[in-house]
Amino acid sequence: MQRYPATGVLVEAEAFDDYGGWVMDSQFDLEMGSPYLLAHGNGVPVADATTQIAISAAGEYHVWLRAKDWVPGHHPGRFTLSINDEILLTVFGANDCDWGWQYGGKKRLEAGPTNLSLHDLTGFGGRCDAIFLTQEEGKAPPNGADDVARAWRRGLRGLPAEPVVAGSFDLVVAGGGVPGCVAALAAARLGIRVALIQDRPYLGGNASVEIGLRPRGTVSPLTDEVYQRHANGDLRVKELLDAESSASVFLNHTVYSVGVADSSITFVDARDARSGRESRFVAPIFVDCSGKAILGLLAGAETLFGQESQTEYGESLAPRLRTNRHHGNTVFFRTRTINTPTPFPNVPWATVIAKDYADLSGQLEKFGTENLAGPKVSNSKPGVPGQEVKRRMTLPMTHYWEYGQNLDPYTQGEHIRDHLLRAIYGTFSNVKSSAPATYANLVLDHVAYVAAQGQFRRYRGAHVLSETDIRTHRQFPDAVVKNRGAFCLHYGGHEKYDFRLADWEWDERDGKDYDVPFRCLYSVNIRNLMMAGKHISATHIAGSNVKFMGNGAEHAIATAVAAHLCRKYGCVARDLVRHHMIELQRLAGAISSTGQCQVSSRI
Repeated sequence: MQRYPATGVLVEAEAFDDYGGWVMDSQFDLEMGSPYLLAHGNGVPVADATTQIAISAAGEYHVWLRAKDWVPGHHPGRFTLSINDEILLTVFGANDCDWGWQYGGKKRLEAGPTNLSLHDLTGFGGRCDAIFLTQEEGKAPPNGADDVARAWRRGLRGLPAEPVVAGSFDLVVAGGGVPGCVAALAAARLGIRVALIQDRPYLGGNASVEIGLRPRGTVSPLTDEVYQRHANGDLRVKELLDAESSASVFLNHTVYSVGVADSSITFVDARDARSGRESRFVAPIFVDCSGKAILGLLAGAETLFGQESQTEYGESLAPRLRTNRHHGNTVFFRTRTINTPTPFPNVPWATVIAKDYADLSGQLEKFGTENLAGPKVSNSKPGVPGQEVKRRMTLPMTHYWEYGQNLDPYTQGEHIRDHLLRAIYGTFSNVKSSAPATYANLVLDHVAYVAAQGQFRRYRGAHVLSETDIRTHRQFPDAVVKNRGAFCLHYGGHEKYDFRLADWEWDERDGKDYDVPFRCLYSVNIRNLMMAGKHISATHIAGSNVKFMGNGAEHAIATAVAAHLCRKYGCVARDLVRHHMIELQRLAGAISSTGQCQVSSRI
């Protein structure tokens, strides 16, 4: 007996013709099963999302819609579905359930064009994954992100059962943050055919227009070039990459599978968010700049997670006992004052998280400028910045807003993001209601729905960089780049406000640059896999500095040069340490200092 309906019309929300005021959110594809449309209006209902489909046969159709009630008991993300301008009676996102198919009833449909419309009721996070119309009785579509559900969707959408080869490349870079962009750009300018796979619609990662941080650490000329912004905040790097004939950029592509043979990655599979089409990327060398160690997790690479104990690497800042605690995620926001009084809806589902907190400091002032001291109401007694933590913190830093340090960042990312949204909305409501005359004209100008990612798993390389290595400026024969900056350790979990920091250590050390060995930039057990960025082979403490985007871009330069030399000599990364280290060091150093990616006999 067929378990799931085999016939019908599947309409993926991300494939709608017109999103209206809704936005496509694809960041939890691997977690919940699909990109979806999000009504992110910060309390103001957004414009309808609309599309037109074709019905091949007239008849009575059962209507199913996959939605999520993201705050059970309160239902802040409610919305309705209209079919040919007739609103269904079911209100979606109001059934106290996590992601799942809600039944919307039966509807008579005639053959031919049929119009669908999603109508937001609240402006607070309504989310629609897909709509399914079927004449089969009593069978709900498959839920979740497993192979059965994905195969069912592919079949109804008429997509191939296997990925289509996107091309053969010399190098595949996964992750289009600043390190990934630098790696791809440097590789292309060295003449390497490179594919850059990015799971967002924009490049830049935590520096992108979706989040807005600026690179810290070592910021070389090539990083400066990558970081230039348009007036709207978007980075110019896409234009730089498009100008390189040997570079191919694949936006909105989520890596979901890899092929492995003889301890090497043979291909990477990625899925396009809007179309659902799956592509295969074949190359002899791969660099992971995802920040999540995604290629390594899929390939079975050895990884590190959480905090090492003091005794493991002799680190003074490490805890006495090993823990799984890590840096959480952060959601950035911005307020402004307008000319007219503007109310804000009652948000009991948010104030239950925010409690009486009424301090909006730590805002993102504009793209690339953070840590703005925002409005606050002192009579709520939220605590004094600098005294809320056990250790040093004296400024209204953006990472005050952090959550998820004890959760699984791979499977609970949506929950972490949603918890932070509730904290921001609740705090904003407290400010407005506690001082209505003062803040009558205060509005939320921007609240990100994409979180700045904290810490995930880190790779184990042939060497694990430690706090002691950095403090003592240990000499490495395979040193390829220099990093700089403080140890930046911050953990959410304030005793009263769990979205605020309980602890922040900002340790400037001696302020001098330190060396990063090449052995930290390739996997110890996957032969053709290198990495750049916050997930290189480092302890949690050392990782608190190598995580800076400028530092990660330096790792990326080294991996691009290594890919060039691996192609030149027909070898893998570990072979360079034994046979071609001087050439790697000279060329990586030249690119880092000048930004010029040119191979010459003098280098």
